[in-house]
Amino acid sequence: MDKKKIENILETFTNLEEKLSNMNNENFNEYAKLSKEYSDMKPIVEKSSEFIKLQNELIDTEELILNDDLDIKKEAEDEKERLKKQILKLEDELKMMLIPKDESDERNAIVEIRAGTGGEEAALFAADLLRMYAKYSELKGWKSEIMDISQTDHDGVKEVVLNISGKDVFGNLKFESGTHRVQRVPQTESGGRVHTSAATVAVLPEANDIDVDVQDKDLRVDIFRASGPGGQSVNTTDSAVRITHIPTGVVAQCQDEKSQHKNKAKALKVLRSRIFEIETKRKEDERALDRKTQVGSGDRSERIRTYNFPQGRVTDHRISLTLYKLDQILNGEYLEDVISGLIADANMKKLAE
Repeated sequence: MDKKKIENILETFTNLEEKLSNMNNENFNEYAKLSKEYSDMKPIVEKSSEFIKLQNELIDTEELILNDDLDIKKEAEDEKERLKKQILKLEDELKMMLIPKDESDERNAIVEIRAGTGGEEAALFAADLLRMYAKYSELKGWKSEIMDISQTDHDGVKEVVLNISGKDVFGNLKFESGTHRVQRVPQTESGGRVHTSAATVAVLPEANDIDVDVQDKDLRVDIFRASGPGGQSVNTTDSAVRITHIPTGVVAQCQDEKSQHKNKAKALKVLRSRIFEIETKRKEDERALDRKTQVGSGDRSERIRTYNFPQGRVTDHRISLTLYKLDQILNGEYLEDVISGLIADANMKKLAE
């Protein structure tokens, strides 16, 4: 790694430190932004300082190799090899730290799961995916909350919207967007034949009112009575809320709470995130057009993963990863193995660029 680049990082950090110490707290937004930048840079700066220190030690050691004393010369040569290995390791770590992050990675996420082809079996698989993400969130120390759910009579899920909050949620879950395929023998299948069905997952970064300015005049709010599986009424009051953003046609609804006010607040959160996702996608498409090349379309219609029950395996087709840990993955325990593989692959592609 270029020593000049490292020195530039250290210089930028020193300037940032100086700017922060001279700032008054009147401009809170600017102060918060710089503080965030400072805390993000600090681990990189610590690693960079260590890199410079080792480089200087290497220069001193190379001078010692010129010594006439054979013992000193031998010791210096051993030290040189040790330092070179340390420097290479540090260089790799710094490269990974310097990979540009998606500014949405630290956000909470809205996860939408919908049963696809396969009827009731697809709905049961969607319910499996819901449990998988809820359990994974629990293991990560995140909080998951159902915003809206439409169930079937047999414990299946036609559609569910989940809000997951915690540290770096979107950055971890964004690669889950796409078509998840399941191959298994349905409980209703008497002949023991394996059926294939699917569910789609969409992971959106949670947006707030600063990201998306939603005006009341642009909203149509419909109030209706919540219903349960098979259309049965689960609420005696009209508390379910459906909100339509008229300029974009984006719709979000919530019927999970008994309070109309709470349902409206939840529906608005989902609505903002859907509008934010559309705007983010538009900007990404523009950037991709400018570059003339696009690495991976991220199209949610793509089949990204297969869960094969007869063989007890899960295969992620994007990185050709197959794990024979189906039960543990669906229980959230080994989902981290798949996600970390996808993150590593994405980072390698960014490094290549």
